[in-house]
Amino acid sequence: METRKVVRMFLYGLSVAMLLSGCIHRELIIAGPSLGQTENSTVQNTTTPHVQTSTPSPAHHVMSKTVIPRVPFPEEEYGGLAKSGSGTVKGAIYVADAYGKKTYGTQTRLYLNPVTSYSRQWYQESYMGGYKMEKADKRLYNYLRFTASNAQGKFAFYGVPSGTYYVIGMVKCGKACGYDSPRNIRIAKEVTVSGSDTVSVDLGKMID
Repeated sequence: METRKVVRMFLYGLSVAMLLSGCIHRELIIAGPSLGQTENSTVQNTTTPHVQTSTPSPAHHVMSKTVIPRVPFPEEEYGGLAKSGSGTVKGAIYVADAYGKKTYGTQTRLYLNPVTSYSRQWYQESYMGGYKMEKADKRLYNYLRFTASNAQGKFAFYGVPSGTYYVIGMVKCGKACGYDSPRNIRIAKEVTVSGSDTVSVDLGKMID
């Protein structure tokens, strides 16, 4: 009888031990997916910002190595532009900070670029979008008009034919604009000239 009692106790103890062992094992199995989900969550969290930064923005595009190809140069479109005129486009070029303090583009080169399908692509992709583009077709320079600003950032174009143009210039600014080193800040605005009208343009841009 004693032997049977000992055997029963041994078997009972063994069953308890196996049950406990099984419970621990099941807990580990249950815990496994949680750890896996945590790792997946970590990967998703680290990749999500990358997806978000793929949204176009000038800063991102300028940093990008992608070079946007230009549309074919539209010879017929440029050939139809007026070659002479009596209009005037004048104004001042500057950048302004959040407090309204202006830094003028002194003695800087400006130009008028006729609005065409060719220049519109530049305006949208490069100026507004921040992408780097292929070099412009050399024929474009035959249709640009150039001038320079004075010491106060004032400029003027005379004898401008009727039409729509992008007025484009740059302001070089460093510490006065909060930058550690000088930067060339490009500014472009669209203007329309009709006949002998004088068009005044405020070629300014707010900086962060």
